[in-house]
Amino acid sequence: MAKSSTPSRERIVAGAADMISRRGLSATSIREMAKHAKAPLGSTYHYFPEGKQQLATEAVRYTGEWVARSLREELEAGPAAGLKAFLDLWRKVVVDSDFHAGCPVLAVAIEEPQDGEIPPALTAAAEVFEQWETLLADSLRAHGAHTEQAAQLAILTVAAVEGTVAMCRAKRSTEPLDRISEQLLVLIAAAAPK
Repeated sequence: MAKSSTPSRERIVAGAADMISRRGLSATSIREMAKHAKAPLGSTYHYFPEGKQQLATEAVRYTGEWVARSLREELEAGPAAGLKAFLDLWRKVVVDSDFHAGCPVLAVAIEEPQDGEIPPALTAAAEVFEQWETLLADSLRAHGAHTEQAAQLAILTVAAVEGTVAMCRAKRSTEPLDRISEQLLVLIAAAAPK
């Protein structure tokens, strides 16, 4: 059986996530996302008949699950290991892209909705942030942190890392990630001594 030259749906989604991580959502058309994924525009609309918002929503969810898989695996060794993995993952993204890419979830989250309604991609971004926070908070609680402290520290961690990824891009340096790493590890060790 001949291999199809049409890219898979996942390849289009991954390409869209990468494109959004580099240019943001508003500055990226569905045509550019298709081209970046080396996909025909017709195939892209076949998989995403609702257009750009549907593709962006799937790109956000794809990124969310990609990060969550890494977090789940590393959090088995504890919250400090999970934090290190989270930081390393984003450090690799910014370094491998020569500081041109960041987090597509954050890129979608900071875009102003054009018609006053909350677009599905923004809702997906909120859900992804919540998922990452929950994974971190659960690990913190399992390692001795109080419930509220675990929730607060998880939000602080996600917010600090996401914001610092943007700073790394602007400064063309991983120094911001390195600096917050030390402080977040201190906070995690104090909150979850197990």
